[in-house]
Amino acid sequence: MSRSSGFATIGVVGAGAYGAALALAASRAGRAVRLWARDAATIEAVHTTRQAPRLPGIELPEAIRATAALGDLASCDALIVAVPTQSLREAVTAMAAALPAGAPVISAAKGIEQASGLFPTQIIASTWPQAPTAILSGPSFAADIGRGLPTAVTLAATDPELAQGLAETLSSPAFRIYHSGDPRGVEIGGAAKNVLAIAAGITIGLGFGESARAALVARGFAELRRFGEAHGADPETLMGLSGLGDVVLSCASPQSRNFAYGLALGQGKSPAEAAADKLAEGAFTAPVLAGMAEAEGIETPIAAAVAAIIAGHTGVREAVAALLARPLKAE
Repeated sequence: MSRSSGFATIGVVGAGAYGAALALAASRAGRAVRLWARDAATIEAVHTTRQAPRLPGIELPEAIRATAALGDLASCDALIVAVPTQSLREAVTAMAAALPAGAPVISAAKGIEQASGLFPTQIIASTWPQAPTAILSGPSFAADIGRGLPTAVTLAATDPELAQGLAETLSSPAFRIYHSGDPRGVEIGGAAKNVLAIAAGITIGLGFGESARAALVARGFAELRRFGEAHGADPETLMGLSGLGDVVLSCASPQSRNFAYGLALGQGKSPAEAAADKLAEGAFTAPVLAGMAEAEGIETPIAAAVAAIIAGHTGVREAVAALLARPLKAE
């Protein structure tokens, strides 16, 4: 019997656009879904209009039930936490207090916690040690998943059987999930691509064109690989959906919050003004990633430049000029 047969009911914590989209994906895979939302307005909207406010125009089937009580997820066989990385610890702490241990917890966050330098599965493990952990990441926009457009992502856990079972549980013809035993590699790809997307947005915002963006993405991906391999990531993971695949998507479309944030910076907005328009996970990740890389002697000049811009230590044009002035060397 497939391990996936044991995951009949899925709990999703977080009813933003991505959480609602993943709830839809689980429902389309034939699972009953309990969707937890913090605010009453979201729950009321799901019950009365069958739509999530952050994912408008897409009907949620009756198999998705919304609730404001975490305890209603107690019977779920697996849990997806779809909240930003900086809110993940708070969410998991509340889950650990309200739910029995045992169900695997899948993080859909892409980033590094600022206060600790921990990746999502590390945050879960340190907050709820009894919970088996996994990470879901890859090139995917909530709107595309919600509309049922073809999408492929990666789900990773240190237990390969668990990763395969969860991937089979949530997969459907339009939402394909590949399983992996390299959660750290998947997490690093998801975190670093957000920083690169900001840099790509800055490049386009400055009017530097597509050739410059292509060069930025290629050199940025080299940084991602250096950082990932120094932290034990499998190079094949970094070349896959959750690494290169997500870099390609996030660095090419204004649908990416991180790209849109960088675009605003390149067009002259301050970091505070850009953040008012879009909450970009990469803005929190950049200083942590750049700081970790510097401490470990890993060369990441693009990430460092993004971190300096966000901190207000340099302007976008000055940062780009410094990158262009770096010595030429063998690729």
